[in-house]
This record gives sequence, C-alpha cells and structure tokens, in this order.
Amino acid sequence: MEQLLVRLGSNDDDVIHWIVCSPTEDDVIASGELPGVAHLSSLKDRAGHRPITALVPTSDVLLKWVTLPSKAGRKALTAIPFMLEDEISGDIDSQFFALGGRKDNQQAVAVVSKARLQAWQTQLADAGLHCERIVPDILAVPEPTSGWAALELGEQLLIRQDQWAGIQGEKNWLVQAINHHAKQLPAPLPLDNFSSLSSQELNNVLLQEQHIDMPMKILASGLQTTQFNLLQGEFKSRKKQGGEFKKWRLAAVLAIVALCTTLIDKVALQQQLSSERALVSSQIKTEFTRAFPNAGAYRDVRATMRAKLAALEQGTGGSSMLVMMDQLANAFAKSQVKPSSVKFDASRRELRMQAMAANFESLELFKRLAEAQGFEVEQGAINNRNDLVYGSLLVRS
Repeated sequence: MEQLLVRLGSNDDDVIHWIVCSPTEDDVIASGELPGVAHLSSLKDRAGHRPITALVPTSDVLLKWVTLPSKAGRKALTAIPFMLEDEISGDIDSQFFALGGRKDNQQAVAVVSKARLQAWQTQLADAGLHCERIVPDILAVPEPTSGWAALELGEQLLIRQDQWAGIQGEKNWLVQAINHHAKQLPAPLPLDNFSSLSSQELNNVLLQEQHIDMPMKILASGLQTTQFNLLQGEFKSRKKQGGEFKKWRLAAVLAIVALCTTLIDKVALQQQLSSERALVSSQIKTEFTRAFPNAGAYRDVRATMRAKLAALEQGTGGSSMLVMMDQLANAFAKSQVKPSSVKFDASRRELRMQAMAANFESLELFKRLAEAQGFEVEQGAINNRNDLVYGSLLVRS
C-alpha cells in the first residue's frame, strides 16, 4: 500500500525529508527534501488519499522501560508518570506518556513534551496533511540481530541500540559516543551499517555492511515492523469527515446525541479518575506507614516524607549528599558539567544525576576529575539536544 512518509525536525527551519512509496512492493514513487516547515504544504498534492506517517527526532522523545508490579492491571499504568518523575526535567503534567509494547512486567513508555507533540500536529494540519501516526525515527531503523544499527540521514546519524532504545543527532558527536561505548566492551561492537561510516573512524567496532539504499526508503521498510504510535489518548488522530449532511434536522439530532454522549463520558471519566486518585493516595499512605511506622500524626504525607528522608541523609555522616556535592564542586567547575536533577541513595552512598554539558568531552573530563578524588563514576545513556549533551551519571562514594 502506497504511503507518504515525512520526517519532521525539532525546529521550523530543519530540513524535512519525505518519500512516497509502497514498502510492501519495494516501489518508490517520489522523494525529496524541503528546507523547512514553511514548505510542508507542497506535499499536499503528493499525499492525495494516501495514508501519512510522520517520523520525529528521537532526541525529543525519551524511550524507557518501566518495571510494573506482577499482575498489574490497567490502574497501575496511571502511576507510570510518577515512577519516571526523577528522570524527567520539568513538571510531569507538561509531558505526554505514550505506551508501547509490554514484556512480562516490563512496559515500554515514550515520553514527549505535550507542547512539542502539539506543534508537530499543528505543522501537519496547517499544511493540509492529515497524519494518523507519529513515530520516533529510531524505531524505523531496522532492528539489529546483535549489537547496534546505524543509518545516515542528511547530516545526522540514527543509532538503534535495541527494540526500544537508540540515539539520534549530529554525526560528528555520535561517532564519539559509539567509540566511547565500544572501547568499554571486551569484544568488538557489531554495527549494522546503513551509513558512510568507515572502520577508520571507529575503534573496537565490527562494521557489518548492509545494502545501501535511500535512507527514507529504509526507514519506510523498517517502520513496518513496529505498531507504535505517539498519537494516543488526547492526541489520537480523528478520522476526516466525508460528505455533507442532507438535512439540517439530522445534523441537529446528531449534535445533541454527541453532546449528551460527551457529557456522560466526562462524568464517567471524572468518577473513574477520582476513584483512581483515592486508591493511589491510599497506597501512598500505606507504604509510608510501612516505611516509617513511628512517624506519628501528619497532615502532608509528601512534606513529612521529605523531612524523614532529609533526616536519614543527615545521619549518614561523611557520605551525605551535601558532603559529596561539596567534594565534587571542583570537578563540576572545571568540566562545566551542570546537574539538571540529582537523586541521593544514602544506603549505597551514591548520587544519580541527569547532567548536561557543552560536549561529550566535558562529561569525560568530569568523570576523570571525580575519579581522581576517589569516586567511582558510571556513565549511562547520552543524548544530544539543542546543541547540548545530556547524560546519566552514577557517582559512588
């Protein structure tokens, strides 16, 4: 079946790649690039009556696996935003959480700013393009059987690491990220290569050359293996209305029925949310009482919990968060690394941070300086967004 595949950018002036093709028949009808969002309406005639799918930069989307309690029902899914709260900068109410597949008690979740997702929908709608599906571009890169897969799109690289993980950004800094990861492995990292990467650029990487085709054609083909769609819940695409009503009386009746149905749904939804909120509140109080049986009377469970945690932290002597942060002050200053969020585990005497830096080398410099002071430092996922590098750091005393 023919379709129009459009790859949007993070900014209005980012290059937009597009292709009209039939992935099942390996047939390309047309393809090209647009200099920015202002030219997106030129694709309206190309689309015709074909379905439209939009790919968006994975740097704007957080892909995570969340561990749910065994035999968790649908109500447990409402707690996912709170389970990821420490890994998200900003208010969780401004973020949209889209659910992917599930493996046993592991739930795939994609987190994206509501404003960013609304902006993509508005860009497409203003161009006269009715898009029913939006997917992070990494999920359209062919999934590697082992190791990673790399696809080059313009000046950017798309690196798929597994079924639900990947990084996307400028080629020059992603090459550094690949080398940094590979040099820590005991054996060469297998890399399915759909790009111009060469062995001269990479260290401890086993390039597995793939058939090089049009990047958008490869993405269109890879898209057939995933059913994921960011457009869920409040962002779900609505089907276009076709034809006209013949009689105004019928229109009035349908409008009244729709209004009544909406009101009933709203009341039912409000009751459901109230019930779920009461259940979650009860569970929080139960868990708090179990953790702090001698807490006594309190009004605000969150404030009381913060006070208890602060007291525990102060009781850890030389391993408190304040002491560790003070000892790391020199490493932060010299590397220009700035923590955007910090979580302290007193029992393990370790800091978990989401940090941002000007480049990848700054994170490396921070790691060396901290280790020189006797700390153990582990680096996690690294992303590039808005000309900054964002990474997860684990610093252990």
